Amino acid sequence: MKATGIVRRIDELGRVVIPKEIRRTLRIREGDPLEIFTDREGQIILKKYSPIGELNEFAQEYCDSLYESTSYTTMISDRDFIIAIAGGSKKEYLDKRISPELEKLIENRTGYLTDDNNKPIKITYEDGNLEKYTAQVIAPIVMQGDPIGSVILVSKEPDTVMGKLEMKLAETAAGFLSKQMEN
Repeated sequence: MKATGIVRRIDELGRVVIPKEIRRTLRIREGDPLEIFTDREGQIILKKYSPIGELNEFAQEYCDSLYESTSYTTMISDRDFIIAIAGGSKKEYLDKRISPELEKLIENRTGYLTDDNNKPIKITYEDGNLEKYTAQVIAPIVMQGDPIGSVILVSKEPDTVMGKLEMKLAETAAGFLSKQMEN
């Protein structure tokens, strides 16, 4: 564990304020759920809670199925990281921080389809070469009104065009994953 040198007092309601610098660094936003852990030495550990992260194995199986059906690289993200991938380089994507562009789409609960007006966006923070993508479909996963992640289909094959069918497929996958979270 890393010491920050910041000390806060507990108020009369038992609350502690997490400093703005730490919230910004860890990308903790107002309303974000946090898991609370304790250990025998009396330490309290706060961890960002990812509801979709609990479905890692299921999300991976869903990615595998979508990839087998479409031959498109398929990814599932939570609000911070790519948590599952099929048909692409796990080293390049898995557990990588999502890009600010993708984060904004998720936050705005907005689907995305590349076409003549929409060019490919960065998937991960480290994505450098956008020309490698020839087509993308992104559908946000929304649970009880809250954005929790996304389903992403990408192609690097020349002349690939994705349309309403692929968008509907990604939206259906996002809806299904959302329902799994509610159960």
